[in-house]
Amino acid sequence: MSKIDHSLFSAHEHALEHQYGQCPDCGKDLHIRNSKTGPFIGCSGYPECHYAKPLHDTQTTVLKVIEDSHCPECGSNMAIKKGRYGMFIGCTNFPECHHIEGTKSQQDTLVNCPKCKEGHLIDRTNKYGKRFFACNRYPQCRYVVNFAPVPEPCPECGWAIMVDKKGQLVCPQPLCGFKLQREQ
Repeated sequence: MSKIDHSLFSAHEHALEHQYGQCPDCGKDLHIRNSKTGPFIGCSGYPECHYAKPLHDTQTTVLKVIEDSHCPECGSNMAIKKGRYGMFIGCTNFPECHHIEGTKSQQDTLVNCPKCKEGHLIDRTNKYGKRFFACNRYPQCRYVVNFAPVPEPCPECGWAIMVDKKGQLVCPQPLCGFKLQREQ
C-alpha cells in the first residue's frame, strides 16, 4: 500500500483558482494575467470582456495628520501619506490641492521658463535619480529639458534659453539643432 493519497492529484479544481472572485462585468472568473507593464487581475473571458484591475493596491493612504502644519498653497493640514512610491508628506485637501513637500531638494535655477514665461526652471530628479529641469508651474506648464539651462537666447532660432550639454551650448528646440562650443 502507498503512503501517498493519489486522489489528491486528481482534483479538478485547485484551492486558489477562485480566489479573485467573479468579473463584475460578465461574471466569469478573475485570474492573474501578465502584460509588458507587469501582472494584473483580469477577466478569464478576454477578449470578449476587457475588465482589469491592478494586482496591488496603489491607492494613497493617510498615515498621520501633522497637527500645527499648514499647506503653503491652500492652508489645510499636511499629513504623512503612503503611496505607490513610498512615504511622503502631502496636503490633506487632495485632490483639490496637489502640494507635496519635497523630499529631495529642488533648486531654482532662476532661469525663466521659455514656454509659459511665468515660471522658473527648477533642478529636479526623477524616481530613478536622473536629473532634469522642469517649470515650477507644473502641471499648468509641462516644459522640461534634460540638461542645465543657460539664460542665453539661441542666436539661430531666438528660443529664450540654451542648455549646457557636455561642454557645448545647445538649443533645446528639436528643429533648430544650433551648437556652440563653450570656452573653458
